[in-house]
Amino acid sequence: MIGRLTGILAEKTPPQILLDAQGVGYEVDVPMSTFFNLPGLGERVSLLTHLSIREDAHVLFGFLTAEERNTFRQLIKITGVGPKMALALLSGLSVKELAQAVSRQDGARLVKVPGIGKKTAERLLLELKGKLGADLSTPVVVANDAQADILQALVALGYSEKEAGAALKSLPQDVGVSEGIKLALKKLS
Repeated sequence: MIGRLTGILAEKTPPQILLDAQGVGYEVDVPMSTFFNLPGLGERVSLLTHLSIREDAHVLFGFLTAEERNTFRQLIKITGVGPKMALALLSGLSVKELAQAVSRQDGARLVKVPGIGKKTAERLLLELKGKLGADLSTPVVVANDAQADILQALVALGYSEKEAGAALKSLPQDVGVSEGIKLALKKLS
């Protein structure tokens, strides 16, 4: 597997570039977010890569950040989403925008990307839920052991930490564990 390429940028033809690495020219497909941040022709660049091997072709995809490459890899794991569609998604949305759309379950935002239909958007929202944008949420702060126990119980029951934290904020500070769990469950239902 080719994990990174460093070389001279020889050609730029969206969405593909030609990277000259020690005399070997690599054709690399890149999302537009990477393309627009590339240096000028003749300058040195380093890209993180993902090699896709198919029966009829070996295609190299390049990214300026590990975050983009990791998101690309998450996307291609989804049934019906190939490398070209994942590249289109990362060209139409930044990683942060995609994570926000997934956390808000905003299918309309995904459908605006060319090549993404309503069913594909729904599948993306379902399969990416909880896998992207963990850094977008702030950690839940608990004031005492009872709140920590309530939070842990809600997470064990299948609620996300974000949902459990929101329910926890609505509880009185001095509530007991069992009463707090009951009140939080009422709030969440």
